[in-house]
Amino acid sequence: MTEPEQRPEGADAPERVADAPALNWVDAYAPPDLKPYLRLSRADRPIGTWLLLLPCWWGVFLGAAAMPETAGWLTVWIFLGCGIGAFLMRGAGCTWNDITDRDIDDKVERTRSRPIPSGQVSVREAMIWLAVQAGVAALILFTFNWAAIGLGVLSLGLVAIYPFAKRFTWWPQVFLGLAFNWGALLAWTAQTGALGLPAVFLYLAGITWTLFYDTIYAHQDREDDELIGVKSTARLFGENTETWLRGFLIATVVLMSLAVIYALAPLANPLKMSIGLAGAWALGGHMNWQLAKLDIHDTQMCLRLFRSNRDAGLLAALFLAITIFV
Repeated sequence: MTEPEQRPEGADAPERVADAPALNWVDAYAPPDLKPYLRLSRADRPIGTWLLLLPCWWGVFLGAAAMPETAGWLTVWIFLGCGIGAFLMRGAGCTWNDITDRDIDDKVERTRSRPIPSGQVSVREAMIWLAVQAGVAALILFTFNWAAIGLGVLSLGLVAIYPFAKRFTWWPQVFLGLAFNWGALLAWTAQTGALGLPAVFLYLAGITWTLFYDTIYAHQDREDDELIGVKSTARLFGENTETWLRGFLIATVVLMSLAVIYALAPLANPLKMSIGLAGAWALGGHMNWQLAKLDIHDTQMCLRLFRSNRDAGLLAALFLAITIFV
C-alpha cells in the first residue's frame, strides 16, 4: 500500500513510534502492511481514544439519568456506538493532524518517527485512509437522531482547525478541548433528543479538563516547540504551570457539578444527586493527585500523568453510570 519512492532516501521504517508504549497490540500483532496506517491513527497509543470517548460516556450516562424514560437499549447503543466512533474519529483526526504537521514533525524528536515524516505513508495514502475512517464513523453517526447528526457534522470544523491552532495562538489546547469534548453535547442529545444546559456545562468541564491534561502533555515538547516557533500553554505558563493547572482543576469540578445539579435536580432524588456529584469530585481528586506528582521538567512523568487521565475520566463516568440505576 505504501509508495517506496516517496520515502526519504535511506530511511528505514522504525520498529515503533517514539512515544508509543513498548508493548502495544499494533507492533505485536497487526499485519505488517497495516501497521503504518494504524500508527498513523495512533491505534498504538489508545489514550487519545479514551480521552475522546469519555466525554461521550459522560453525556449519555447523565442524559439517561436525567430522563429515566429514555434509558434502555438506546443507551446501550449510544455507549457502544460512541466507542467505535471515538476510535475511528480519533484516528481520522490524528491522520489529519499528521498531514498538516508533516513539515513540523520531522523537526521534533518525539514525532519524527511517525509514519508520514519517516516515509512509511505518503500524503495521498494518508488522505485516503482519513476518508475511510471518517466514512465508517459517519455510518454510525447516522443511526442517531437528527439533532445529534447535526452536531456531529458541526464538529468537523473544529477537527479541521485544531492542527493549525498552535501556529496562531498560545492556547491551542482550547481548540483541542473544543473538538475532543464535543461528544458530551452529541451523546446527551442522542440520548435525550435535544441539547440541554447540563450538556453545555459538561462540555465546558471537559474543555477545562483538556486544558489540564494537554498542558501536562505539551511540556514534553516545550524545548523543541520553542526552537521551531510552535505555541502551547506549556510554553505560555512555564514555571507557573502548577498555578494554572489548579485553576483548571477547580473549574472542571465546578462545571461538572453544575451539569449534574441542573440535570438531576428536577428528579428530587438526593441519592442520585449525591452519586453524580461524587463523580465530579472523584475526577477532581485524581487531578489533584496528578498535581502532587507533576514535575514539568521530567518528560517521562509528564507522559505518565497525561495517560493517567483515562482513569480520571473513567471515575466520573462510573459514578454517572450508577446514577442511572438509583
